[in-house]
Amino acid sequence: MHPAGHCTYPASCVRINGAAVLITGESGIGKSELALALIDRGARLISDDQVALRCEDDRLFATPAQNIGGQIEVRNLGLMAMEPGPECPVELLVELNRVAPRWIERSDRRVILGIAIPQILLSPDSNVLPIKVEMALHAYGLKR
Repeated sequence: MHPAGHCTYPASCVRINGAAVLITGESGIGKSELALALIDRGARLISDDQVALRCEDDRLFATPAQNIGGQIEVRNLGLMAMEPGPECPVELLVELNRVAPRWIERSDRRVILGIAIPQILLSPDSNVLPIKVEMALHAYGLKR
């Protein structure tokens, strides 16, 4: 049981320029692989597979999940150690989904712990998925 305003959420999470991006989707769709590709482009891992979230001052903050902090699952290699980045505010949720729309005019919203977070669907089959995530963060992420 988590105290009010806290939860463990099923997502991988990376920090890009001080903003946390949650990566969700069905099992085996490529969440950890996308996180690795973003890390290769300069992002920092916050947590893989599960992320600890807390609400403070009408903002959602991401931290490493207690059970997997400091590790990332690399398919065909296993759990690998990786220093997690510091806590930061969640600015975007990316859901990997094979039925993602071809284009959107605005992001949807997903409410987590009472906070509405911009959400976009991206096809996991793109060769430029990390670039799309960075562009989506810039275009649709929370503007505070």
